[in-house]
Amino acid sequence: MRGIVLGDGPMGLAVASALRERDEEVVVLGRPATTHPPGTFAGADVVFEFSRGTAVLPNVAAGLAGGCRSFVMGTTAWGVNQAEIGALLTQHGASAVVAANFSPGVNMLGRLVTSASRMFGALPAYDPYLVEWHRRGKADRPSGTALELGRRILDGHPAKRRLADGPRDGPPDPDELEVASVRAGASPGMHLVGFDAPGETVELRLTARDRSAYAMGAVAAADWLLRSPRRPGLHPFDCVVDDLIGIEIPGGAR
Repeated sequence: MRGIVLGDGPMGLAVASALRERDEEVVVLGRPATTHPPGTFAGADVVFEFSRGTAVLPNVAAGLAGGCRSFVMGTTAWGVNQAEIGALLTQHGASAVVAANFSPGVNMLGRLVTSASRMFGALPAYDPYLVEWHRRGKADRPSGTALELGRRILDGHPAKRRLADGPRDGPPDPDELEVASVRAGASPGMHLVGFDAPGETVELRLTARDRSAYAMGAVAAADWLLRSPRRPGLHPFDCVVDDLIGIEIPGGAR
């Protein structure tokens, strides 16, 4: 595999390290003020996009123009361009695996949260909440992973209709899902989903010790893309995890 990693932040460097440990060829590019020229991507088997949200669309367009047809995209805050990027990929017969977090454990946590929210949603006494903690330097809050977990809670819990959008005076709105974001120290990531009742609290927690699990998932996504032809367009990381644990995907989501 010849991989190009866009973004030289902690996640991009972790992916590059994981590729080098497998003796893969990898080039790490920074976050220039202008778009990378298409020639930068010549000969690349996979482009790993871990830059910034505003750069995703021009980076994908340049990668496609340079001949790459497989992308692993872990950057957040590019949803406004999702339809356009999906159309570009399809137009060029290219495929991308997309996730806010490429940790297999986070993916499994999301599935557990979906099931738990449906079960506790049938019990009005159990009030859901979400807490996430990342390093002080992380800019987005809540994190993309927290937003995805919040979406799963809202989808499964009938008492909650929207995420809380910041501090306010007075008691909290019972329709809102409370989300607490902590930015302190050097933590690579902790996400906790809880369901609290007067007599007990049930919690699902994942604590990352470093970024190796995230990087492992991103490399697994690249392997999945290259192993056999995939449908052009955007694919969720669930497809990769299903493949890793040997689950047949209904409807042929490959």
